Amino acid sequence: MSDSTEKAAERFRGLDTWNTTEILSALWDGQMRAISAVLPALEKMAPAVDEAAVRLGSSSGRLIYVGAGSSGVISLLDSLELGSTFDWSDERAVVILPSGLDLSNGMADSVEDEGDVGAARIDDLDVTADDVVVGVSASGRSAFTVQALKRAGERGALTIGFANNTGSPLEAVAHHMIVALTGAEVVAGSTRLGAGTSQKVLFNLFSTTLMTRLGGIHDNLMVNVRPSNAKLRKRCAAMVAQIANTSEEEAADAIARFGSVKRAVLGLAGVAEDAIEARLQAAGGVLRRSLEAEDKNQ
Repeated sequence: MSDSTEKAAERFRGLDTWNTTEILSALWDGQMRAISAVLPALEKMAPAVDEAAVRLGSSSGRLIYVGAGSSGVISLLDSLELGSTFDWSDERAVVILPSGLDLSNGMADSVEDEGDVGAARIDDLDVTADDVVVGVSASGRSAFTVQALKRAGERGALTIGFANNTGSPLEAVAHHMIVALTGAEVVAGSTRLGAGTSQKVLFNLFSTTLMTRLGGIHDNLMVNVRPSNAKLRKRCAAMVAQIANTSEEEAADAIARFGSVKRAVLGLAGVAEDAIEARLQAAGGVLRRSLEAEDKNQ
């Protein structure tokens, strides 16, 4: 397998002698190419999202990210945003990095070569068939990530790989493989550039679509957002007002009474307060299904 992310592109030789605008333009072009490389990957991503949604929607399984270096940090960022944006339980969002989550002393790059450590982390978490494990590596060759994903698959978890090369060891152990062919970096081997950008986009698309399938979005509204500040409380009231076709004042009162956007919408739709939670659970947490069930009962 040729690792295209490590190649030194001839057209960027002498980069250090270019003027600043030329360097910036070359880097910008690399970023645009990286984003474009994501589009062909969507066809492979769709079934991965659908299977992950079935797995996580029918259990209390975890969404587990594994990565090293820049790839690991990008996966950490995606995981950290799931709670506030989609009210995904903190216990169900797990990140495995070689250094652990304390990055104050760097990213422990040498551990990237230690596959047994990656596998041991999976065992330590007692990964099961309820879990979904996403491994990310630009080259697809990080032993830490490859062996972690392999061990997760052996334990029955659904495994998904993100990489920027085809035919990698990661591809050999993943149930679903999603590849964005970003090619050689402007700065040879610096996968924090094009490869990293593509990975950020891949995670944005994957986790947002997954959370949509799990009921975190109604229409295009973040109905599971945690109202942790004044801006988000106002946004929640606006969402309830829009969905329930009422005023923001009445919407805010309904949130205060029923406790969340979804519960407030159902309460305003006429669902008895003591039946709201059961209605949501029966609908798998999906507001649209809950409202459709109310329509059928009328």
